[in-house]
Amino acid sequence: MTGSDADDPEAPRGCLGCSGDGPPPPATGPADGPGADPHAARRAEVAVATGFLASTAGAIGLAVVYWRGGQPQLEGLFLALALGGLGLGFVLWSRRFMPHQPVVEARHPIASTEEEIDRFRDEFEQGEVILTRRKLLVRTAGLAVGALGAALLFPLRSLGPRPGKGLKETPYGRGVYLVTADNQRVRAEDVNRDGVLTVFPEVAADPEEAEEPPRPEHQADSSTLLIRPSGTPRPQRGRDGWTVDGLVAYSKLCTHVGCPVGLYQADTHLLLCPCHQSTFDVLDGARPVFGPATRPLPQLPIGLDAEGYVVAEGDFAAPPGPGFWDRDR
Repeated sequence: MTGSDADDPEAPRGCLGCSGDGPPPPATGPADGPGADPHAARRAEVAVATGFLASTAGAIGLAVVYWRGGQPQLEGLFLALALGGLGLGFVLWSRRFMPHQPVVEARHPIASTEEEIDRFRDEFEQGEVILTRRKLLVRTAGLAVGALGAALLFPLRSLGPRPGKGLKETPYGRGVYLVTADNQRVRAEDVNRDGVLTVFPEVAADPEEAEEPPRPEHQADSSTLLIRPSGTPRPQRGRDGWTVDGLVAYSKLCTHVGCPVGLYQADTHLLLCPCHQSTFDVLDGARPVFGPATRPLPQLPIGLDAEGYVVAEGDFAAPPGPGFWDRDR
């Protein structure tokens, strides 16, 4: 409908659901509408009432059965009668007594009138004149916006330094000794069959403080499980030499949210994270076999020095712990 049509009260109105030749012919009206057969309306009323009465009878029967101690078959029968009668009554009511004529909605013009367009143009041009004449306002507003932008730069300093490779690398490297929490180097024979030992890299917590003694307790992101499973680990592709003397080493941080994976079930060779029950297969590269974790625990390549102490042969195969925004980049 055009704007001129909308202004003409005599013009034909469009309607929702019309095919273009005007509104469809009216459908059959309700049973109690104008011109309806009074006998047919009475029959329809009786049918609806019958449905509701059947529902009432079913509800009463259900209550009586419950009151007498209950009987599953009767309860189901009366419940079906109560719900079915109620549904039948409402369906007949809507079909026989509710109006069925198509709904017609007039369309109103949504475009702006010529007067509204002219008024907006005038107001916009007045704004341009103000900006041209009132240079002081423009300059002070620019100054305020610039000062606010500069002030917003200072909170960026609170974000701290960029993490760099701190999330992707650990102090482990070739020849770094594995030590216990009390800073004792570990020999291969220190871990019994089916035993587990938590170890850390023997390096200073702060690499810039070379004279600082190792502090394993401050290297929680490098915590490692040194395990001697009773079974034979199946080496992953390219990791044939990553175990030594039956020992295998994995990161202790769960790859789900970083909880310590400290529960080892020796008979099934499974590591369990107590936080969300992620489970990892030690003999199969610490692959997750249950729980929310989707990535295996990173493996640490290990070896022995000349005196039999366990040393790392490099860093973890992947960043330890949960995922972060650029983990795989």
